[in-house]
Amino acid sequence: MPDLDTLRTRWTRTLEGARAPGTAPDPTPYADNLLTRWQEPQRRYHTLTHLTAVLDHIDALEKYADTPDLVRLAAWFHDAVYLPNRSENEERSAHLAERALPEAGLSDPDTAEVARLVRLTVTHAPADDDRNGQVLCDADLAILAAPPPAYAAYTTAVREEYAFVPAEAFREGRAAILRQLLDLPRLFRTPYGEREWERRARENLRTELTRLGSAPG
Repeated sequence: MPDLDTLRTRWTRTLEGARAPGTAPDPTPYADNLLTRWQEPQRRYHTLTHLTAVLDHIDALEKYADTPDLVRLAAWFHDAVYLPNRSENEERSAHLAERALPEAGLSDPDTAEVARLVRLTVTHAPADDDRNGQVLCDADLAILAAPPPAYAAYTTAVREEYAFVPAEAFREGRAAILRQLLDLPRLFRTPYGEREWERRARENLRTELTRLGSAPG
């Protein structure tokens, strides 16, 4: 499991980089609340490991963002509310950011940008001029370009999160998602993502779709 102290340090550095110098609220309680959320028992993929990976990818892509620290804050909140059997997780996560961040010292415009980015993870379809959105979406989808063993572990974890869904219904729903992704002209929107991740991600998606089609009923 990722080191909690390291994550607290990353949160503190990000929050202090985003808010006005000298802002008083202690960042630690906010970090602890988020870390508790990311360790809830219903999670199998949307865990601290996923959060850490998204933050690492944002670090690699930060030159493409207009305000990288706001993108990092959005990563912390983007799955902070996560119940696999609910459809409004992103909206509830955005509301959490809208409540917590002003109290933690972030300006209203910056809070609004973080919440906007969280909501963008519903579609992963940033506009052509949305540099922050492109970085967050690419970082969140980077798992699609993982080496085959890591991609297989990801798909297993996703299935475990949806263990309450019958096998045939899960296969149909998952296959529909994969087809939608493959139909997109581009999965990744940053130059780095398009260059380094696009081809492998499409190979992984096609492989998974083929496997789902041949799975027993």
